[in-house]
Amino acid sequence: MIEFKKIRWKNFLSTGDNFTEIQLNRTASTLIVGENGAGKSTILDALTFGLFGKPFRKINKPQLVNTVNEKDCVIEIEFSIGKREYLVRRAIKPNIFEVYIDGKMLDQDSKIRDSQIYLEENILKLNFKSFTQTVILGSATFVPFMQLNANDRRDIIEDILDIKIFSAMNEILKTRSTVLKDELFENEKERELQDYKIDLQERNIQQLNEDKSASIKQNKTKIKDKKLQQKKILSENEEYDSKVSALALSIGDEVKSVTKNKKLEKLDTQLHNNISKIDGDINWFESKDVCPSCQQDIEDEHKHEIISSKNTKKEEIESALLDLKKELDTTQERIQEIETIKKEILELNNKKSSNMNTFSFIQDSIDEIEKEIEDAENNNDNMNSLEEELKELRKLAKDLDSKRREFVDTRNYYNVASQFLKDTGVKTSIVKYYLPIMNKLINKHLQEMDFYINFTLDEKFSENIKSRARENFTYPSFSEGEKMRIDLALLFTWREIARMKNSVNTNLLILDEVFDSSLDATGTDEFLKLLNTLGGNNVFVISHKGDILYDKFHSVVRFEKVKGFSRIGQNT
Repeated sequence: MIEFKKIRWKNFLSTGDNFTEIQLNRTASTLIVGENGAGKSTILDALTFGLFGKPFRKINKPQLVNTVNEKDCVIEIEFSIGKREYLVRRAIKPNIFEVYIDGKMLDQDSKIRDSQIYLEENILKLNFKSFTQTVILGSATFVPFMQLNANDRRDIIEDILDIKIFSAMNEILKTRSTVLKDELFENEKERELQDYKIDLQERNIQQLNEDKSASIKQNKTKIKDKKLQQKKILSENEEYDSKVSALALSIGDEVKSVTKNKKLEKLDTQLHNNISKIDGDINWFESKDVCPSCQQDIEDEHKHEIISSKNTKKEEIESALLDLKKELDTTQERIQEIETIKKEILELNNKKSSNMNTFSFIQDSIDEIEKEIEDAENNNDNMNSLEEELKELRKLAKDLDSKRREFVDTRNYYNVASQFLKDTGVKTSIVKYYLPIMNKLINKHLQEMDFYINFTLDEKFSENIKSRARENFTYPSFSEGEKMRIDLALLFTWREIARMKNSVNTNLLILDEVFDSSLDATGTDEFLKLLNTLGGNNVFVISHKGDILYDKFHSVVRFEKVKGFSRIGQNT
């Protein structure tokens, strides 16, 4: 969990040369108030600029430096993750970006971009987009989850579920697979070319002592044979396609079988644990004649009754284990059958791919042979020279064969990894597992804010909204207040999912002017009740409604502007 502790800034926006500092983990709830332009929302820009190098609001970087002092703009953020303490310092004029881990500065030899990537991917495990979806909810520049496109929604969910590593690995694998495919293609092309050259060289040697017309006739025969080979290849590929389709249909129960197997294995472990516990209880009674607690004798009859009851329970569990083993064996046998079928499909696809490569190479050979027929009469190479060239060609062909075996082995490894890493692989399984939990949490929070609709997300993270009064509604159809309730429900849901995953879990939640326009009085009261249920969080609310909210927060921070500079006027 990321625990944000302190943020301080100076010469940032309207703040002067003295540091403005806010303790982020001091109280469970803090209200930030102030007049328009007093700088109460500056904390949002300082937080995101300090961590990600860009402000929360749409402000150009040169405009972030205080226009009076025009230099020495500094933001410092302190936080901890587990037992490690971190400090991030970012400055403008001069430009500085430093990351400290337990007081030791991160290597500065790397470029700023590399350090930023390390901070986001290895320390925070959050990017700007995910941070502003789980930590900050603002009324001005914030883009709610439901207004993002499908790719951005998926990116945020992958961040929250800590599965973006699979996407990164898959991108690396795709790049390597593309390079390998090109290398293998070039290798096969070169090998086929070597075969052709060897064949041509051998035939040239032979043709020196043969009639030219016989050689031409022979070449034409080879062309005919190669075209028959091409026809055969096309026929074989049609058969492979048919077999692959049939095999794919036969393993439609793969996910169901794997899920069932996991459940049976878990139940088997539980039953064995129960037997171990019963055996421990029986051994205890068999070895004890006196109760260690009350020091009274344990009557034999009472002891025998208990041991008999335990043995009966053990026999029942052992009987259940026998039945469970039969069902587990059947399920595992089916899984093995499915794996065998998948290997068969992979082999068929490899054969088809190999056939098409062979088809292309045969065509190249046909083109070359046709050209050879034209040049046959002009070929007057010396016999000895041809023999030496043939020897060298065979050596090159052998080297190419060795290299191709390496490429094919690597390709097989990549194919297996690709099945695991692609979007329909392990990531989809994880999303499917968490989706019902997400939907349950979303509707729970909506009900807590007195908004009784059925709101669910599908696997593409598109909404499906139903209510007794309105069927098949969409997010844009609601009022601004209703949209705000949905946005808040999603925000709290992402935070709870992150806490479950312990991936991007953080103590900090900042809400900018959510009470000031979109929530009515009832919605405000319900939302404040909801905030009080967020244990382990430090919630900051920026609002103009100071008078009616003071007594509802543990502390209040008031910003004011004095002589053109923003500062904290009063903490309570």
